[in-house]
Amino acid sequence: MSSAKTLYLNLKEISEVHSRDVYLRDVADVYCSDQNIQNRCVSMKIKTVRAEGKHRYVENALDIIRKLEAENPQIQVNNIGKVEYIIDYQPPHPPHLLWQWAKTIFVCVLCFCGAAFAIMTFNNDVSVKDVFREVYLLIMGKEAAGPTILELSYSVGLAIGILVFFNHFAVWKLNTDPTPLEVEMRLYEDNISKTLIQESGRKEQDVDIT
Repeated sequence: MSSAKTLYLNLKEISEVHSRDVYLRDVADVYCSDQNIQNRCVSMKIKTVRAEGKHRYVENALDIIRKLEAENPQIQVNNIGKVEYIIDYQPPHPPHLLWQWAKTIFVCVLCFCGAAFAIMTFNNDVSVKDVFREVYLLIMGKEAAGPTILELSYSVGLAIGILVFFNHFAVWKLNTDPTPLEVEMRLYEDNISKTLIQESGRKEQDVDIT
């Protein structure tokens, strides 16, 4: 093995593919000091999707390592990525821009109305209006005849605070940090991947209470 070439394999946790023939380059980054070996390895077919429709497959890195070493006994594979990974097969289809925009608008309206309702119920629960009335009376020495600068400042400050917290407005960001929404989406995707991998090893013959 002294003359063996080392091939570094970095498997991604989940990879979306649109072709039924899945190649190593679709699911992993590969590096070898010998460019010819690297080119042959990344072009190796690792799976053929036969099911119809969308499907997710949980695979193991050992299967790829066996295929690589059987294909070229002169290489030594060093896996620096995931041991178990997911192939997310999405059949190719033309983009439905109208439907995508409709879903986006619906989600935006739903989130806006939900957030507005939550803010209103919170303000009503803690009696923000009464607090402002008392503060105005203490400072000005008289009852407020209508909306005051306190309500205006609170409304503007609330909007600015939301923009600063979420670090995102249209295509602009205040800094390069990921937004809280991006963090939550990444955690959600990670939890889905971990659940799929854990469930793939279970026979589902008994009641799962763990």
